[in-house]
Amino acid sequence: MNYLDNNLHGKNIMTSFNATTAQLQKPVLKEGSKGEAVKELQRLLLKYDVYIGTPDACSPVGEEVVDGIFGARTTAAVKTFQARMFLTQDGIVGDRTWRSLFKGAPVDMPTLKKGSKGDLVKRIQERLTVAGYEVGKIDGDFGSSLEKAVRQLQKNTGLPVDGVINDRTWFELSKLNTNFC
Repeated sequence: MNYLDNNLHGKNIMTSFNATTAQLQKPVLKEGSKGEAVKELQRLLLKYDVYIGTPDACSPVGEEVVDGIFGARTTAAVKTFQARMFLTQDGIVGDRTWRSLFKGAPVDMPTLKKGSKGDLVKRIQERLTVAGYEVGKIDGDFGSSLEKAVRQLQKNTGLPVDGVINDRTWFELSKLNTNFC
């Protein structure tokens, strides 16, 4: 929880807000959208290196992708970014995608630890495996092998080593390179 000091008519008031759950006043964007908000989106996506170059999928792209038109190339970049941030890969830029773009990290993620189960755990197992960590069986069950892999990631990235996936560990998971050229 963050706190802001405000001065309202000479009175000092304290306003509280949660920075990761505060709604941004950004439009929902999808394929076919046009305008300045799309340019802002495209600049943010370019910053995170999620555009796929053409004709070679691994060639870098530059400002030429910032045209204000949400076409197939922007949709593909949004989906790549959403995958990196553990978001639903629908190509639609809603509030959670905007917040992840501005934060540069996953938002609204649960704390996961040994005993957790589900699709999100499976996605973590897949991500860590592709990045070279030994997670054991990819089955959506947060067991001892995954806990050991999370501890190794935390150690490698200078985080406190506890085997629990919290905000800081989600951030490091989102930075793992799983695209290879």
